Amino acid sequence: MKYDIDYYYNLLRIQGKTGEQIAKIRWNFVSGCAPKNVLDYGCGIGFFGAYAPKGVKIESFDIMPVIQTAIIRHEYDLVTLWDVIEHFTDIDDLRDICVKANYVACTIPVKPADLPWKKYKHWKPGEHTTYYDPEMLELLMDGFGFKLVKSGTPECPPREYIHSFLFQNVNPYGKVPN
Repeated sequence: MKYDIDYYYNLLRIQGKTGEQIAKIRWNFVSGCAPKNVLDYGCGIGFFGAYAPKGVKIESFDIMPVIQTAIIRHEYDLVTLWDVIEHFTDIDDLRDICVKANYVACTIPVKPADLPWKKYKHWKPGEHTTYYDPEMLELLMDGFGFKLVKSGTPECPPREYIHSFLFQNVNPYGKVPN
């Protein structure tokens, strides 16, 4: 998949109608961890940061050619990985992002068991490199030193087959068990 300016404009066109709604759902989902500084990793076109509550400092990073701050801090109250984890090809890179945070919030697409892969709307060979189910994701994050705080499907609707997770670092700010 080529994450270029055409991809960016396609996202803007597709997500423009629901971007605000999803951003508000996501802020509600993470409200319990009361973040003051957030890294929106894989920020896409920036809806999450655009709807940040007053007083929350947002830093953003994406591989697309979008306006972003880049990763500036070594520590964050919250790192978000909205629609990002399934794109990682190297688990070490994912861990390196997660350990910067006290909390990690993420979404993953989860295929219903009775739906064939080729009919699954999130089946995107070449773009999605890894598919997790909720238990696999929880085990992965446990290996990074995080415990599950909350999960569910608050984005459904307007989205379909998307699960949300909030994890807390049991060894905050980079102290991952070996």
